[in-house]
Amino acid sequence: MGKEGEKDEHEESGDERESDGNLKRDESESSLGETEDEGEDAEGNKIQLGPQVTLKEQFEKDKDDESLRKWKEQLLGNVDINDVGEALEPDVKMLSLSILSPGRSDIVLSIPEGGGKIEGRWFTLKEGCRYSLRFEFKVSHNIVAGLKYTNNVWKTGVKVDSAREMLGTFSPQAEPYTYEMPEDTTPSGYFARGSYSAKTKFVDDDNKCYLEISYTFDIRKDWVNN
Repeated sequence: MGKEGEKDEHEESGDERESDGNLKRDESESSLGETEDEGEDAEGNKIQLGPQVTLKEQFEKDKDDESLRKWKEQLLGNVDINDVGEALEPDVKMLSLSILSPGRSDIVLSIPEGGGKIEGRWFTLKEGCRYSLRFEFKVSHNIVAGLKYTNNVWKTGVKVDSAREMLGTFSPQAEPYTYEMPEDTTPSGYFARGSYSAKTKFVDDDNKCYLEISYTFDIRKDWVNN
């Protein structure tokens, strides 16, 4: 969620921990200066991977190689190959998004079927609060490789934050997965308060998008009932 602040004159890779304990993400000047209509799909260059096969075919392939067989069994866990069907494409359904903040009850947000634009303010955060995001999702049909979360945030039409997190590779299973993001801190101060717009996506290594949602949220001086 959005974090405003001054940028160092030099570029560094990765995340940088500031002296006050807040997490600061380094972004290029062109990235953080973009409007909502500019550059949000820069990550959309599709990676060309090999041909897809069904989960059954993946399991049967190289079955005489004991090391590969054990690796596949470890990756698939207790998946019943006969129950996953013959689908080539994996399916990922995002079930919920929770916002966790110390000393507060979790804010559990239902994700609309099919994504799209969420009307009205989706949630409100207190300025200067510590928080983390937790996703719940279900994987079906086939293995999803390199599932990623991306999030872009704008205030008054100018991009103020951009985040990307690799969630991992997941095999299909009946029970939902949960993934918790690293803790972050909301910005604080007069200029940090107000309304923000955001766009969140979940994509895999094939750049297949499983969910895209657009929404607005507020940062205020204190918590309100969401």
